[in-house]
Amino acid sequence: VQLQASGGGLVQAGGSLTLSCATSGSIFSSSDMGWYRQAPGKQRELVALITGTRRTNYADSVKGRFTISRDSAKNTVWLQMNSLKPEDTAVYYCKAATFFADYWGKGTLVTVSS
Repeated sequence: VQLQASGGGLVQAGGSLTLSCATSGSIFSSSDMGWYRQAPGKQRELVALITGTRRTNYADSVKGRFTISRDSAKNTVWLQMNSLKPEDTAVYYCKAATFFADYWGKGTLVTVSS
């Protein structure tokens, strides 16, 4: 199972980035999709989650700034990140959580400069 994440980069504080993560249809349709991040020296943490029924959950630190969405036709989940802060700097990972297993994509680096 492959999850292909993209969209990271360098952005100034206050700017925006959109991350995307694509996977196979068979996995996507049966998965809750999530974005996680891991900053240097810190544990990986949940950023946002969207279920198959499009229920969403966000970390308190990103509420009101980040939006997670999914498109079943494209087997893709997005993370729209606005009003970025230096503390958002991290490697961002997408995860597909199925009944049987979790699948992780390779991370994409987001760097927010002050």
